[in-house]
Amino acid sequence: MYKVMLADDEGIVIDSMKFIIDKEFGSECQVEFAKTGRSVIELAERFYPDIAIMDIQMPGINGIEAIREIKKFSPNTVFIVMSAYDKFDYAQEAIKLGVMEYINKPMERTKVVATIKKAMEFIDADRKKRSEDLLVKEKLEIVEPIIESGLIYNILLKEKFDSDIDSYRTILGIDNDYGYMMAFVCGDEQEGHHMTNAVGSSVRISMHYNEVRDAIKENFQCKVGSVMANKIAVLVPYENDSMDYNDRINLIDKARELVRVLRKQDNISFRIGIGRVKPLTELGESYSEALNALMVSTGSVAHSDDLPIGCDYEENYPIDIENKMFDSVSKGDIDGTLSYANTFVNWMVDNSNGNLNSIRLKTLEFAMRAESLAYLNGGWMYKFHSRDNYLTEIMNLSTKDEFVTWFNDKLTIVCHNIQGKHEEKSNDVINVAKDYIMNNFSKDISLDDVSRVVGISPYYFSKIFKEGCGENFIEYLTNIRIEKAKELLSDTDMSMKEICSMCGYSDPNYFSRTFKKNVGVTPTEYKEKGN
Repeated sequence: MYKVMLADDEGIVIDSMKFIIDKEFGSECQVEFAKTGRSVIELAERFYPDIAIMDIQMPGINGIEAIREIKKFSPNTVFIVMSAYDKFDYAQEAIKLGVMEYINKPMERTKVVATIKKAMEFIDADRKKRSEDLLVKEKLEIVEPIIESGLIYNILLKEKFDSDIDSYRTILGIDNDYGYMMAFVCGDEQEGHHMTNAVGSSVRISMHYNEVRDAIKENFQCKVGSVMANKIAVLVPYENDSMDYNDRINLIDKARELVRVLRKQDNISFRIGIGRVKPLTELGESYSEALNALMVSTGSVAHSDDLPIGCDYEENYPIDIENKMFDSVSKGDIDGTLSYANTFVNWMVDNSNGNLNSIRLKTLEFAMRAESLAYLNGGWMYKFHSRDNYLTEIMNLSTKDEFVTWFNDKLTIVCHNIQGKHEEKSNDVINVAKDYIMNNFSKDISLDDVSRVVGISPYYFSKIFKEGCGENFIEYLTNIRIEKAKELLSDTDMSMKEICSMCGYSDPNYFSRTFKKNVGVTPTEYKEKGN
């Protein structure tokens, strides 16, 4: 159905146009008309036409001015101008307003029909585009919460998602490099630092999750996680690496008001903890601060900057270099670790004021902290007496080069152990998998079967297998089977059915297609060529 509005002060023109439209398009069109500029605008406000066929010269407000007014509240209307006046100024103004067609009177029937059909095609295309846009928007509204929850889970579980963070930022439209975390904790009532009936309230918050999520997003430009027990974690991107006093006060006031809104809206009591601003890859610490703030404060809203939580550093202390160094250590990244370590040693020397003991203690602290990471990552066996000589060695250091050498040696050993342990475990897994595949390729084996044999999840096994072998599991298995088939075709007189079975294929046709795809000829052609 197309809604068509006719605007002309001549009744005969209106009647002629209605007759043409009714005869040509029948029930496809609903036609309304008006004879003055003012009545045309009033009709459009009620009718919202898809197509408006307008005369220029009408009593009162002319057609051009009427079009300008109608476009303000009905921007998707397609306009066709008809006029007995062939004036350049009118045509030029009509073009500026986006009029689809400017036609001189008298209009021929074929011209009228062709022009309306053209307008209908334009409307159909626009409707289709809007429908597709709405479908995309609908799908995004379904998928976006899932992606937001994925990001939040990575943050809270302290996953190393450096390689994924850019994808999350692109999909979720996060332009900032920093952010802070908020912890929404619900319960029946607040008792001291805790909320009562965490289990029951977690059920209620799950039932009202969409309303709570919408309310949070109305107040903050944020990413909202899913319900975890009686908590919801929220990420708020932030443009700076720290928050000034005024912003913090405004944030707390807004959070307090949101607590009142949620209590009134869904009859659920909330407390909100707010962590410090951090780089996006370190937001797990911000969430921990948010929870700790609620443990220290008894208010409905608590900001970690207002409370004695965490460690404050002197103004020029390079905490970012320290964090990056230990992040590199945990990955076994030797080059990154040594680069940050040297930068930190330079800072210590420049700020030591000649006090070597400060450098000695910090160097020893960092070396032992790095070794602890190796123990925790399973890259090193702990031995009680392995550090007996550290104090003696560190007290004998007196120059910058000596500190750098000692520190770098310890960090290099740690990174080698972490890296080596990861590689050793991956190699063991791959070797066991290869042996199993070689001994069982004639059977119907799958990725799940092999991952179960090596004792790790199919997802992780698939990842390390491809990294170690340069091809995925299916490609590797297929190559083994094809090589065995080539051997049997060349060296035996076995039937094609027997060869097919011995190579792990139950369907001869599928075997033949796979063989040709990999070798370039069918099994029969290969055998004949070999003979």
